[in-house]
Amino acid sequence: QVQLVESGGGLVQPGGSLRLSCAASGSTFSMLAMGWYRQAPGKQRELVATITSGGTTNYADSVKGRFTISKDNAKNTVYLQMNSLKPEDTAVYYCKADLINYSGTYPRRDDYWGQGTQVTVSS
Repeated sequence: QVQLVESGGGLVQPGGSLRLSCAASGSTFSMLAMGWYRQAPGKQRELVATITSGGTTNYADSVKGRFTISKDNAKNTVYLQMNSLKPEDTAVYYCKADLINYSGTYPRRDDYWGQGTQVTVSS
């Protein structure tokens, strides 16, 4: 099994910044991509940003220019630097890992999700 542990959420005023972290650990695996998704009350979960093992990034239009995704391959950790936060960024943020898991009889491509971390932007 692979575990994803998120940290860094909290309450921040509009215009403020937060940095989320997500560390993957557990079984032997090869990371293909990691990303951040968010879900606001009454809304569907949506993509925020992703980064591949090669470093290619993708962002939702709503966060381009404000959020930056990065990774530390040695630590199997992905970060989301969120600047110029707006009230509409309020949501539970989830980390997702797309990886090849070598712990079974055969390598298997799997998706794993973190438990989520609350981000609240409010004055």
